Amino acid sequence: MKLITHVEYFTRWGEELFLRANGSLFPMKYGSGNIWSAEIAGLEAGKSIEYRYELHSGGVCRRSEWESHTVALPQRKRAVEVYDSWNDVPRELPLHSAPFRDGVFRTEAGKQWKGAGTAIPVFSLRSEAGFGIGEFHDLKLLADWAAATGQKIIQILPVNDTTMTKTKADSYPYNANSSFALHPQFIHLPEAGVEEDEEYLRLKAELNALPAVDYERVNDEKHRLLRKAFDRKWSGVSRTKAYRTFVKENAEWLIPYAAFCVLRDEFGTADFSLWKTADADFSSYDEAAVAACLAKHRKDADYYCFVQYHLDRQLSEARDYARSKGVIFKGDLPIGVSRTSADAWVNRRLFNMDSSAGAPPDAFSAEGQNWGLPTYNWDEMSKDGYAWWRGRLRMMARYFDAFRIDHLLGFFRIWEIPAGEESGLMGHFSPALPYSSDELSRMGFELPSGGTDVLFLEDPHRKGWWHPRISAQSTTAYSHLNDGMKHVYDGLYNDFFYHRHNAFWKESAMKKLAPLLSETGMLVCGEDLGMIPACVPEVMSEYQILSLEIYRMPKAVGELFADPARYPYYSVCTTSTHDMSPLRAWWNEDRQMTRRFWNESLHRGGDAPQDCTPEISAGIIRMHLDSPAMLTILPLQDWLSMDGDLRFADPSQERINVPAIPRYYWRYRMHLTLENLLSQENFNSRIREMISSSGR
Repeated sequence: MKLITHVEYFTRWGEELFLRANGSLFPMKYGSGNIWSAEIAGLEAGKSIEYRYELHSGGVCRRSEWESHTVALPQRKRAVEVYDSWNDVPRELPLHSAPFRDGVFRTEAGKQWKGAGTAIPVFSLRSEAGFGIGEFHDLKLLADWAAATGQKIIQILPVNDTTMTKTKADSYPYNANSSFALHPQFIHLPEAGVEEDEEYLRLKAELNALPAVDYERVNDEKHRLLRKAFDRKWSGVSRTKAYRTFVKENAEWLIPYAAFCVLRDEFGTADFSLWKTADADFSSYDEAAVAACLAKHRKDADYYCFVQYHLDRQLSEARDYARSKGVIFKGDLPIGVSRTSADAWVNRRLFNMDSSAGAPPDAFSAEGQNWGLPTYNWDEMSKDGYAWWRGRLRMMARYFDAFRIDHLLGFFRIWEIPAGEESGLMGHFSPALPYSSDELSRMGFELPSGGTDVLFLEDPHRKGWWHPRISAQSTTAYSHLNDGMKHVYDGLYNDFFYHRHNAFWKESAMKKLAPLLSETGMLVCGEDLGMIPACVPEVMSEYQILSLEIYRMPKAVGELFADPARYPYYSVCTTSTHDMSPLRAWWNEDRQMTRRFWNESLHRGGDAPQDCTPEISAGIIRMHLDSPAMLTILPLQDWLSMDGDLRFADPSQERINVPAIPRYYWRYRMHLTLENLLSQENFNSRIREMISSSGR
């Protein structure tokens, strides 16, 4: 059967349209009246086909439709002909996202919708039913508290499995061993079949009394108890329709993940390059070899599927419960994935394993950051329409109604660090438009032959092409330049990092984001912090991605602090993030900075108080609630800072992560239980009144 499609599109010279369907790209023919047409033959009658139009020039996709078209193919025809319109991004897209579409949130005519919420990692939750760590089960109690205080959103950190070394190094939630599997640490054991016997109750009391998460002990004990529950419950669970449906729907990632876990355990490492013996080589993914491995280790593989089944059920139930209370979950989409992950093992062609992703130096990390994650081979990913990314987003939409794109800039360009380099100082942007040797020579620059004290770094993929080194002005090489050459270098440097790539990076992002963001109906928020080129807000505006606004990281040139009263509507505003010190700890870090904030942002005279009192915290929080931002989502620690009795005694212990410390131990826990928090009627009423009076 044949499908013939037509669409009207006004192209410019050098542009042409393609149709993408079934993982293939079909060229279109231009006809009169700006009508482009395509034919797809060999289709199966009675089936549906989904397709999307793309605009290409110079062999690169420059623009993609926001949503796909779907045509049901009839049984008794040889050909179907359709006339389409190009699907642009809908107006007021955030107000048509899943929570609004499904009726969890409701808009009122003539009134701008705004909401408030809380940000906290799942592992940081503390409840009487817990096991030394926050669990998906605890999200129900948190949803109760959110509803009681008039909040609408619970924002969490990534919840994917990070188990690789089985040590506290695995506590880093942005280094997952699978972009699809959930972390077993979040399972509520009794609901997975673990008996609440004397041993369980003793361990529960011991671990729950700890002030912070003991990652190794919690995960070791949960794994041990789950193996016992699996031995008793597996026969019954495996025969249920619910379990069989879960495995069938998720087999594409679940089976390779189970094999990955089995081989990780057998070889004692997640580094699949070492999965070799005299009789077998699993270092490269081979479906037949993996099938034989699973057959040999059937029980172990079934165990990992059993755990994922229960995790899926528990998080889905928590999501449904929260929605029934008018509360949604906002997830976190990490920009990277571990180089020792099931994703990289199965789809190695999608990753550049000879480099690491990171971030250039900034106010929080003088040497930049090296995340140790491989960078993406975007050209390879584009060949199947970014199927791996679309699968990730579909999986997230299973649990979340909104999500934060971690390091949104990664879709424009990533900070790529060559293998072997520890810090981010020797990195460069990729993709980029480096300078040629001839161009730099004409400017009078002598190109380096090696070393680290240099002004330029050679592109690792193109010899004879050069990137200005980040923070080069602090090098000895720069200090040796005369004033004239310093002026030339500074102009070249500023142009490279802030102007030269605007159109190039805009195209880079737009060709990826449209097919990805339209894959789900989730409300989309972006972490747009750091060195922001001008093209980023342009793309965010076109796709109506909510920006992230933090008063300590102003986006306007020359500002020391941002003014919440001037935040854009399509934004998420907050007092701090998981990578920053909470409000009270920040207040004590730099007295000069605190005084300026006290004088310039709070408009108070004299020196700032020694500590951030509950009254000061409340005033800062009210500024954020009263802002025009669509969402005000605050860390739980900052909400609690408004109450002198509820706040934790030592604010320095409330920090979740320090980005400058590699492999930081992520173990912060609430110091009071969720049950206790729910019982604080005066405090909760105060929050509800503040949120209500702000129009949220």
